[in-house]
Amino acid sequence: DAYHQLRIRNADEMRGRLHITFRNEEGVDAGGLSREFFGILAKEIFNPNYALFTSTEDGCTFQPNQHSIINPDHLSYFRFVGRIVGKAVADGFLLDAHFTRSLYKHMLGLKPTHHDMEAIDPDYYKNLKMIMEYNLADIGLDLTFSIEDHSFGRSQIIDLLPEGRKIPVTDETKAEYVSLVCQHRMTTAIQSQIKAYLDGFYELVSADLISIFTPKELELLISGLPDIDVHDLKKNTDYQGYKATDKEISWFWNILFSLSRSEKAAFLQFATGSSKVPLAGFSELQGMRGIQKFSIHKAGGAPGALMSAHTCFNSLDLPVYKSEDEMREKLLYAISEGATGFMFA
Repeated sequence: DAYHQLRIRNADEMRGRLHITFRNEEGVDAGGLSREFFGILAKEIFNPNYALFTSTEDGCTFQPNQHSIINPDHLSYFRFVGRIVGKAVADGFLLDAHFTRSLYKHMLGLKPTHHDMEAIDPDYYKNLKMIMEYNLADIGLDLTFSIEDHSFGRSQIIDLLPEGRKIPVTDETKAEYVSLVCQHRMTTAIQSQIKAYLDGFYELVSADLISIFTPKELELLISGLPDIDVHDLKKNTDYQGYKATDKEISWFWNILFSLSRSEKAAFLQFATGSSKVPLAGFSELQGMRGIQKFSIHKAGGAPGALMSAHTCFNSLDLPVYKSEDEMREKLLYAISEGATGFMFA
């Protein structure tokens, strides 16, 4: 639905504020719905049914799929993905979307190197490294400036230079060969996909504006800090109805410190609408009023009730509980059952 609604919008319309509503759900978008919208899209971008991206060996990062042509609208989708990433950056929303270092380099106008292949295909990188470090005769390799490609059940020879299949690779030219192989894997084979993605991204974010970043910094700009520092969150938390010295607050932080990494991310998603941390840490947490620190409010009503969150304000309504164990049980239930979806209480 988002694709069909937004692909017809021009760049000026895309720069305006999005107002998100979810079908069959109540909610007023004061920022929280938009964050959930971008969070859902970040997952769908990598849905294998669209054949747009392939994951690296570790499954953590993604690069354009050279076989995405199996999706007849693939270039239009890549432009849409670029627009979504650009819109998130422009509006200050974080995406749980991590691309390969080579794609970040393309976004910055930098040329990937063979070292960037390590994260994409470690075994292939080892083979390339071996080519660079040993004499070709010693490792029994007879190469030409070409590669064999296997796509859709067919094999074909692709020349890396004009008539490359007829040009032998020597120890003197192997560095050029490795460079061209990597250029093909990370650039040439997915050139149309990269171009469509960048066309969409640059509609919302000028290349000049991000040129000051390194690839790693650009990743952090898009996705936020991957590690959740609970000490930093605690330091940047306000209280209403509670004091920092109350036993309920001590219980809360004991629980939060004890959570696993994925549980901490789920809690942050529940409380703020995003499982990632802003570049400058929780002191720069964004709400509907700009920078808005995380806050814990003493909830009224019956003791032992479920806690609730207001993601537009980065606030948590924390009821009174009889014990730390009861609070833990309620918190774990809240982050597992209430992490997505918006309804009025």
